[in-house]
Amino acid sequence: MQFRINETKGIYLFGGFMKRLTTLLSALVAMMSTNVFAEYGLNMTEGVTSISRDIYDLHMMVFWISVLVAVVVFGAMFYSVFAHRKSKGAVAAQFHESTKAEIIWTIIPVIILVGMAVPASKVLIDLEDTTKAEMTVKVTGHQWKWQYDYPKEGISFISNMAQSSKDATTGTDADREAVGHYLLEVDNHLVLPVDTSVRFLITSNDVIHSWWVPEFGVKQDANPGFINDAWAKVDEIGTYRGQCAELCGKDHGFMPVVVDVVSKADYAEWVAEKQAAAAAEAENATKTWSKADLMAKGKTVYDTSCAGCHKADGSGMPPIFPAMKDSPVANGPAADHMNIVINGKGGMPLFKMLGDSDLAAVITYERNAFGNTGSVVQPSDVKSAR
Repeated sequence: MQFRINETKGIYLFGGFMKRLTTLLSALVAMMSTNVFAEYGLNMTEGVTSISRDIYDLHMMVFWISVLVAVVVFGAMFYSVFAHRKSKGAVAAQFHESTKAEIIWTIIPVIILVGMAVPASKVLIDLEDTTKAEMTVKVTGHQWKWQYDYPKEGISFISNMAQSSKDATTGTDADREAVGHYLLEVDNHLVLPVDTSVRFLITSNDVIHSWWVPEFGVKQDANPGFINDAWAKVDEIGTYRGQCAELCGKDHGFMPVVVDVVSKADYAEWVAEKQAAAAAEAENATKTWSKADLMAKGKTVYDTSCAGCHKADGSGMPPIFPAMKDSPVANGPAADHMNIVINGKGGMPLFKMLGDSDLAAVITYERNAFGNTGSVVQPSDVKSAR
């Protein structure tokens, strides 16, 4: 009887071992697949701007100097260990100091460091020199989105992570695989003209963020109350992606950066379209909207800007993010509701960067969706509440 019990236990343990071994082998096979290695790189990105290429060249120069130093130092060390070992009768030299040796191992490293410092200083100076900029874009970080302003062109818009990626976060692995550029796509791309030196003014509206596009050689912190600057001149037309590179809260991983670099003719056409849209938005803010139109527009704004915390069904994530359903705020005085949405409160960031019609629509939606029975808010009400 004892033998049978031990035998059964042994079979069970062996089966568990084989299952774990199979899982491990499957993981190793997946790691060795061509698709995995296609995304796996050891070196830094060379980039598509002059400054990014200068940084890359500096990195490679320092790398090969380090390789040469390592070969010489470790080669001498291994040769000495092998050729002058005790078994061959080697006797250690007895001396306290050698002026010649000390001069050599002081002067050579100084020459190497100076040789690296000169080109490094040139790159650092060029990295900080934004005087040759032909245009300016202001980048403002928000929890958790980017705002882009073109002061000269009079253009301003918010860039949120694409809804397709948001929906896939709660789906299956297959859903995420089906989404193009999962977590790296946005609804509004930053657009820049090719072969144009662009100065970026980078700041934040709440906490520290970091605007990072690897191919540009630009990674600059966005600090609230301060403005940092950077520049880039992109030589190649294309779409370039980056991310927020500073841990900034709950949705830090959902702040992608997408930049479209287009021809100068296409850029001029895009500017004209954006300016026309801004004029239409300004006109919309002066008219009286029907409740149905406000609700339709408000749902779109809510899904983009609010559902991440308050959930698409309004259930929220208490206690940090309260439910919108049966909310005393949504069912209370409209003035209090507008004040919280516009200026923020507690863990909720402010949303004053949105236009009057967008704010009126989303507030109206929150006050009348999810079974709430609040009032309708018009753009003129929001303008008065700012």
